Amino acid sequence: MEEEALGNIVVQVPTQSADMQMLLNETAQKQQRANQAFGAELDRINAEYFSNLDIERTQALGAENRLSTMTAGQEARATETNRALQERATSAQIAGQQERQIGLRGQEERAILRTQGTESRDLRRTEGQQTRLTEQRRGLEQRAGIRETGLQDRLGQVEAGRQQRAGIRTTGQETRATTRVTGEEERATQLQGLRVGGEEQRRTRTQEQRVGGEEERLTIGRTGQEQRAGIRTTGQETRATTRVTGQEQRAGIRTTGEQDRALRRTSGQETRATTRVTGEEQRAGIRTTGQEERAGIRTTGQEQRATVSRTAAEQRSTELQREMFRRYKENRDFEQARGSYRV
Repeated sequence: MEEEALGNIVVQVPTQSADMQMLLNETAQKQQRANQAFGAELDRINAEYFSNLDIERTQALGAENRLSTMTAGQEARATETNRALQERATSAQIAGQQERQIGLRGQEERAILRTQGTESRDLRRTEGQQTRLTEQRRGLEQRAGIRETGLQDRLGQVEAGRQQRAGIRTTGQETRATTRVTGEEERATQLQGLRVGGEEQRRTRTQEQRVGGEEERLTIGRTGQEQRAGIRTTGQETRATTRVTGQEQRAGIRTTGEQDRALRRTSGQETRATTRVTGEEQRAGIRTTGQEERAGIRTTGQEQRATVSRTAAEQRSTELQREMFRRYKENRDFEQARGSYRV
């Protein structure tokens, strides 16, 4: 358009070049708006595409994670199940071993107690027999001593009675002789008669005392000898009984000690064997558990590394596609801008 001055009024006159310029400007603006709309549509499509890719990648990653978790859980459960089975088998084996050991120990202890009871009963029976024999012998000796003592007492009493009767008889005879002599010598002086009578009486009394004392001493001596012989025999029998009892007791104690030591030796051997077997089984169980756990951890690590590798590959592929699309978009925008500029 051109401007013409009419007085003070300015009038714009359209020209061919101005119309063309306006048309070009409108066309360029339309093309720019179309390009912007097309770019926005492409951005929306790309955003939707990448969103779908992200969703699919997230879903795939979640599926892989769930699968990895499921596999790890299955492996862990299988490992735990196997470990529990091994532990139960080990516990059952240990319990069986312990039961067998306890049964054997109980049998040994019962056998030892049975042997000890038999030995103790035999010892008590032997002691009882020896005691009864000793008591029987002591009773026989005591009865024999009492019988001999009674016999000697009776013989002493008989002899004492005989001596007393002989003394009394002699005394009577002497008395009668004295009386007779006294009657015959009645005419003698009374002093002479009394003197003779006194002498005879003293002689008679002295003889009676001497004879009675000898008999009594003989009886007492015999009784003392018999009593000492009985006491001596009783002491010998008691010592022999005590000696035999001590020998039997020492033999019983020696046998009991040997049995106790054998029981303790056998019990110690069985205990050490049980402890050794238990330790071996526990070490074998621990070794098996460690192997299973290491295998489970190795499998879990392999699965996790495979999952991470796959995830990284998917991420790298997605990033590569995104970069390619970005370059394509930049190239397209550049070509569109250059085409618009040419137009």
